[in-house]
Amino acid sequence: MAGSPTARRRRLSIELKKLREQSTLTCAQVGQALDWSGSKVNRMETGSGRVQPSDIDALCRFYGTSEELREFLKSLARQAKLRGWWQVHGSGVPEWFNIYIGLEQDASTFRQYQCELVPGLMQTPAYASELHRVGAHMSAEDIDRAVQVRMERQTMLKQPDAPEAWFIVNEGALRNVIGDRRLMREQIEQVLEVGQLPAVTLQVLPFDSGAYPATGSFTMLGFPAPEDPDIVYRDGITDAVYLEGEHHVREYTRAFDGLRAAALSPLRSIHLIETISKEYAS
Repeated sequence: MAGSPTARRRRLSIELKKLREQSTLTCAQVGQALDWSGSKVNRMETGSGRVQPSDIDALCRFYGTSEELREFLKSLARQAKLRGWWQVHGSGVPEWFNIYIGLEQDASTFRQYQCELVPGLMQTPAYASELHRVGAHMSAEDIDRAVQVRMERQTMLKQPDAPEAWFIVNEGALRNVIGDRRLMREQIEQVLEVGQLPAVTLQVLPFDSGAYPATGSFTMLGFPAPEDPDIVYRDGITDAVYLEGEHHVREYTRAFDGLRAAALSPLRSIHLIETISKEYAS
């Protein structure tokens, strides 16, 4: 079963939509049969609202599912109401990012391209604090909370069941001075340390790589259950985009493969990062 409350909610919505499509009914028709609105059925299928176990029970009886499946879906609904560890930090984590963290916690593969900044899972507290200080109107307390969440997220790369993580970082992200040179020296050392972890593959896209197939940073999350499709995630200043369609995943996979081909090999990437680290020390 999916691990985080967010992943359970997503799995539940996928299963409910699958059941309705198998019945060949529309959301409006299902809603009418159960004396609900069609929008309520749609919200349950998109995970945009909380689903009560009693509603799951009514839906499953209407669709004629097995008792085993009904109990499984009701269990997902109950567990989807739980709070993730990151949600106790309140306003330090925006609601749209809460969704991403929940999905990240359950991912078995992690592919990310960063063109401007060091990846969040590699950032030092000082680097992350500086980014939050200049990038958002947050109180000092909320910045501390946001940084704490970021540091706690990083621990997943060191766990025995760590996801297979593949990072491609633009050389500009490593040379862009955030804070001062001393802060950047510490940050580059952190990148090197994370890059040596068993579950991590790290590549640098150098300045002289020529044209490459990407127009901005993005992350792709893969999940252990075949019923849970991959997700492409792109964030902005105030919101984020989650793309699940087969076309989107295929095109971003193709772009990531092109970036891997254009980037330096993992070994040559480490050598370049070590050179940049020495430059910050001089």
